[in-house]
Amino acid sequence: MRQKNLLAFALIALLASPSAFAQTKGSIDEATMNQIKSSFKNTPTDKAIRNAIANCDLKSLATNEDNKNAMDTHFSIELKSKGITDQKSSGRCWLFSGLNTLRYKAIKKFNLGSFEFSQNYISFYDLLEKSNIFLERILSSAKKPMDDKTVDWLFHNVIGDGGNYTGVADLITKYGAVPQEAMHETKSSNSTSQMAKILELKLREFALQIRDEVAKGTSTAKIEKEKVGMLETIYRVLVLNLGVPPTHFTYTMYNTKNEPVETAEYTPQSFRDKFIDKEAITDYVMLMNDPSRPYYKTYQVDFDRHILEGKDWTYVNLPADDIKEMAITSLKDSTMMYFSCDVGKELDSKRGLLDTDNFDYASLIGTTFNMDKKQRIQSFASGSSHALCLMAVDLNKDGKPTKWMVENSWGADSGYNGHLIMTDKWFDEYMFRLVIKKKYASEKVLEALKLKPILLPSWDPMFKQEE
Repeated sequence: MRQKNLLAFALIALLASPSAFAQTKGSIDEATMNQIKSSFKNTPTDKAIRNAIANCDLKSLATNEDNKNAMDTHFSIELKSKGITDQKSSGRCWLFSGLNTLRYKAIKKFNLGSFEFSQNYISFYDLLEKSNIFLERILSSAKKPMDDKTVDWLFHNVIGDGGNYTGVADLITKYGAVPQEAMHETKSSNSTSQMAKILELKLREFALQIRDEVAKGTSTAKIEKEKVGMLETIYRVLVLNLGVPPTHFTYTMYNTKNEPVETAEYTPQSFRDKFIDKEAITDYVMLMNDPSRPYYKTYQVDFDRHILEGKDWTYVNLPADDIKEMAITSLKDSTMMYFSCDVGKELDSKRGLLDTDNFDYASLIGTTFNMDKKQRIQSFASGSSHALCLMAVDLNKDGKPTKWMVENSWGADSGYNGHLIMTDKWFDEYMFRLVIKKKYASEKVLEALKLKPILLPSWDPMFKQEE
């Protein structure tokens, strides 16, 4: 018995040793490991860097001191913000950005003081409509297996509070708009994660019920009727978390001196018609800069929309310089724009500066980072992550942009007084989308819009919703 135990221990020891593994081509063998180890010389400089990184924040150590001089905050064309918004712990940057572009015109038109559209009102109907879209897509794909690409994507992407400008336009067109005073923010609207988990859990349950009904041969008409009952449950969850959307309300306008100007009764539709520039939500163009795909082509994301009867995301892909020209034209005509980018890249959050020279990881680590924008997109290293409101540009004597500024939705204490300033070089590298009124579009853009859009799947990485 003792001999058997000894043999067992010996076998375990043999299997646990590196030599127990058969060598596979491309694996790290002993000779390869020795070569890798010997490449690190552990010089005094290496030791100093290692000590620093072990005890300090990597980003702070990589801060480029040569780029820490005072920021130039002058802009030759600047549309002034009037009250910085705060999306807090929610993924509603697309909604804040879209509404902020629209409120600028309202403030200017009526000479208002502080003014804000209710993000919570639009958010309520956004989540209800997204729930309906999810259930409809589950129904239309119910006969496909669970591992089908579309079905798998649906169950992994049930609902979220991210989005894009098309959603802003379609939701306002259908449901109107209300001021912040008519439907205020709540704990769940400011911090959406817990509510989202409840909605996702319930919608997944409903989705399986729909698939079971289809498998049993239940008629589509009966399932559609049951779906309405499911949406009643979703509506209840939304009301308990976000409040009851108003159907009519009283609103008083105040001028810049905080004096009451007019008190009137409104519905969400009549408020929209009075305070929102119709052209901005009905006659706009979405532009994109994606060098991994051909320019002057139009792209459409299949069934990626905010309401069932609404529009899919549709973009014209253009070189960055073309987009800049139209952005400048828009700013010169006092029109802010919805703008999205990869905001986390090279962001100095304390100063509110987006600059490709902010950090020098190459010198700190002792390597290079040489991918261009196209390669970063192809390798999933970069993509649009956040929407803001483009509201300023600084032009040199030749009329070329040197820097830009956006109004953010992270509160007045973030960045540069609630704004972010970006160098033109950063704009080239990390800007992705811009929404302009069609009247500012170039002839090339208008021609591209006549082409049949190239259809892309909902899971295309360039079209994730901005948060």
